[in-house]
Amino acid sequence: MLLDQLPKNQSAHIDAIDWSALSESEGQRLRALGIDEGATVETAHRGVFFGSDPLAVRVGRMMVALRRAHARAISVTPLETHMDTPAGAESV
Repeated sequence: MLLDQLPKNQSAHIDAIDWSALSESEGQRLRALGIDEGATVETAHRGVFFGSDPLAVRVGRMMVALRRAHARAISVTPLETHMDTPAGAESV
């Protein structure tokens, strides 16, 4: 799944980034902001303008705005949420 397809408030693990789809300066900026393979991100907000730009993504305790074109270069795996099962309870 690509980051721009991740549902709002869903956390995900960054599996890969297509660095060739980004300019060198864009790649450096993303890395400086903590967006790299292995990081965990969460979508927080989608813009309302043409194509839902920008996309607000939480990385750690920081909120980062990404262009949708940049988010399309980032492959993620959604993380499961375990909110349905209370702590200490077993699912059947």
